[in-house]
Amino acid sequence: MLETVELRKTFKGKAAVDGASIYLEEGESVGLLGPNGAGKSTLISMIASLLKPSEGDVRLSGRSVLKDPAIIRRVLGVVPQEIALYAELSAYENLKFFGRIYGLRGKPLEQKIQETLEMVGLRERQKELIRTYSGGMKRRINIAAALLHDPRIVIMDEPTVGIDPQSRNHILNTVRLLNRDKGTTVLYTSHYMEEVEQLCNRVYIMDHGRIIASGTHNELGRILSGEDTLYVKLNAPSSGLLLELQEHEAVRQAEETGDGIKLIVSKQSHMMSAVVQAAERQKVQILNMHIHSPSLEDVFLHLTGRKLRD
Repeated sequence: MLETVELRKTFKGKAAVDGASIYLEEGESVGLLGPNGAGKSTLISMIASLLKPSEGDVRLSGRSVLKDPAIIRRVLGVVPQEIALYAELSAYENLKFFGRIYGLRGKPLEQKIQETLEMVGLRERQKELIRTYSGGMKRRINIAAALLHDPRIVIMDEPTVGIDPQSRNHILNTVRLLNRDKGTTVLYTSHYMEEVEQLCNRVYIMDHGRIIASGTHNELGRILSGEDTLYVKLNAPSSGLLLELQEHEAVRQAEETGDGIKLIVSKQSHMMSAVVQAAERQKVQILNMHIHSPSLEDVFLHLTGRKLRD
């Protein structure tokens, strides 16, 4: 349905996006992951025809978006990372303004305003000014504004950053409703790995402007099929134990967690006994240890070498 073909965008000679090719089938929910500065927002801007690529193309059902941007604008809704609302207008006035930009008028516009307000759970608060809303409420109206024209494709760029758990849960349910019940195609970026795992059928991982991996959760998990994740819970933090384990030949990655250490290790490496011996040398007590199969976050860390929020 929608694809990018070797998209490249340079700023002052530096490539923000460097040959990125992705595709979205109709009705899919696809995740786009990457550290800050990976090029995700630049890629989204080119897909939405807001930014002209230096090279490559964006195609909708085989037609070039670069040659005819109107074909994507008619069917695309974009939920930007920043709040794109007028603070001195009410939620209703904001939606009426954006609806008219989409070409809606009269009764159809009123119906869509009420429908989207109901979807995001703010119909009873529609007459209140945006400046009085909480961060989560603003983000929900941000989403409503992108849905007024019944887009076939919705791009959501980190829609749950910095909001309360209730609003976050409501937004996730809205995305599920759009994708599952309405058949809307969704491209979803987030700083929260668990959101992408819950919502998306396939995932692209982006770093330094390039797509470095893609596939379903199971397909990406096979990248670490020869490895396990070992969680070690300690009675106290120990930088000495972390440093010693990082030097072990079977350890691919090691990092501190809130209550211990997480290791990505080679399968059949007997690392549990090695961890126990290292803990004795470092005079730190192990409370428990357990092994998990690799998660999407483990694959991400393996490929990028850094956490999603870095």
